[in-house]
Amino acid sequence: MIHFLELWFCSQFVQNQNPYMKTLIKLMLIVFCTTRFCGSLYAQVAGRNDIVIGELMADPSPPVSLPNNEWIELRNISATAFNLLGWRIGDASGQSGPMPSFTLLPDSFVIVCTGSAVAAMSAFGPAISVTGFPSLDNTGDQIFLRSPQNRIIHAVSYIDSWYGNALKKEGGWSLEMIDPKNPCSGITNWIASNDVKGGSPGKKNSVDAVNADITAPQLLRAFATDSVHITLVFDEPLDSVKAAVAANYTISDGIGSPQIAMPIAPVFEKVSVRLNSPLNRGTVYTITVSAVTDCAGNQVDTKNMVRVGLSSVADSLDMVINEILFNPLSNGTDYVEIYNRSEKIIDLNQVYIANRNSAGVVSNIKQLSADSYLFFPMDFMVITEDPGIVKRDFITQNMDAFVTVPSMPSFNDDKGSVIILNAQGHITDELNYEEKWHFKLIDNKEGVALERIDHNAPTPDPSNWHSAATGVGYGTPTYKNSQYRIDLQLQGEITVMPEIISPDNDGMDDFATIGYHFPSPGYVANISIFDANGRLVRYLQRNALCGITGYFRWDGLGEKMQRLPVGIYIIYTQVFNLEGKKKAFKNTIVLARRN
Repeated sequence: MIHFLELWFCSQFVQNQNPYMKTLIKLMLIVFCTTRFCGSLYAQVAGRNDIVIGELMADPSPPVSLPNNEWIELRNISATAFNLLGWRIGDASGQSGPMPSFTLLPDSFVIVCTGSAVAAMSAFGPAISVTGFPSLDNTGDQIFLRSPQNRIIHAVSYIDSWYGNALKKEGGWSLEMIDPKNPCSGITNWIASNDVKGGSPGKKNSVDAVNADITAPQLLRAFATDSVHITLVFDEPLDSVKAAVAANYTISDGIGSPQIAMPIAPVFEKVSVRLNSPLNRGTVYTITVSAVTDCAGNQVDTKNMVRVGLSSVADSLDMVINEILFNPLSNGTDYVEIYNRSEKIIDLNQVYIANRNSAGVVSNIKQLSADSYLFFPMDFMVITEDPGIVKRDFITQNMDAFVTVPSMPSFNDDKGSVIILNAQGHITDELNYEEKWHFKLIDNKEGVALERIDHNAPTPDPSNWHSAATGVGYGTPTYKNSQYRIDLQLQGEITVMPEIISPDNDGMDDFATIGYHFPSPGYVANISIFDANGRLVRYLQRNALCGITGYFRWDGLGEKMQRLPVGIYIIYTQVFNLEGKKKAFKNTIVLARRN
């Protein structure tokens, strides 16, 4: 109202002047109006998410129908017009030069790209260029929008699984936000464009719909960067004000609440806290979060507690390969499960998976995690390219026990190698597997994992591996193996367990463990299997060199790997040493079947 009164008085004043003065005053009024009215537009300060990154083209090749350019689209979802002069976009590698003067009206769009792409992109809507436009990674990038006041207005941290479409993520299609009023939800609010051109730059998204965020944020994990600093990782961006309240965090074992809590820009899905007293190495702490909300106002609920501690470098056999799926279903994916059998907290950022090439050289080395990711004692962790596919194909008891690598080393279906390396490149465990290690009566081994029987038995020993049981769906990623047998700590000389076996691969007594315990090393064993009529059905071991303690395994099959009739069998073991001492053992076992 004041603006209009000022204009009225100005107009009356001009009417009473001579022509020369009228012209001069009109020029002065133009400057005045520009400063008084347009200047108010420049002075508007944007709040968080007033303008959002609503669409992005990270992988334009091969093109569908849009130009072969990378770009992002900004949408003003506020009720205020903003001039974008001085605004910038950026990613983890840096930020662009300032945007030119452009007024972005409420509920309107603008395409931001390189100078060379402006002409082509202007055919689809208003387009402006910036110097140093960030190169958008095809997957795993973080894009942010920064105002002239150096405030992060919106940020997107995307990966290619957001497309939700195996074909579209290969290129030529944009990622579109579903609900612009829900700008913080990540994968649940983004999907590949449905526009036949491959994207909808400069207009409302093809997937535009109501998609309100009603889900509480989840605390995924935490890691210590040193003895007094912990970083917490959430599954979505947080309200940065509430996330900055130190009293909302509590650490166990007498540590209490931290001194400071600092949400980490630009996405605010991580929070760094500084402790009042240092963490002790070797102790596993628990950190609990309360009263923290996402940017939609949903408060953290049940998933608000994780473990944390100081990590140590993995040594030989601290971690062991525990399970491998090297021949997945046609639409499946490989995975390798590792087990932390040490008392150390191991940072998977310092761990690598690899294999050997045809020359036997360690190759195809892949880092397990670009960020710190703690692996706790006696835990399992599954390494794969696509956890979603593993969760689809198998029962997974711990949905969080996955680490995603962009690409796995190649694991052949017939035989191959798996190597786990520490940060110094030392091998912590290595498995050279063969398909013939599978249970012989499984006709189709596709989609069947090999499981380790004993964590403490040697990794290279074929007798320490067995096909995962039928009853668990042929794999146990993230939890104890179906064929697991604890180190028997056998006493005496020869012991056979269990007394009844049923070799049907259901995970229950599928094989016999023939354990031995001798007073000294150097014994040699020959083991034969006879049926109840005394007929030889299997030479199990011939001149097998024994240690002081160990075991062999019988899978219930005959010499030609054929199924044997149910009944009573005799395991006949002859042992001798270089001193000429001999001894024979007879153990009875029953072979049965459940169906």
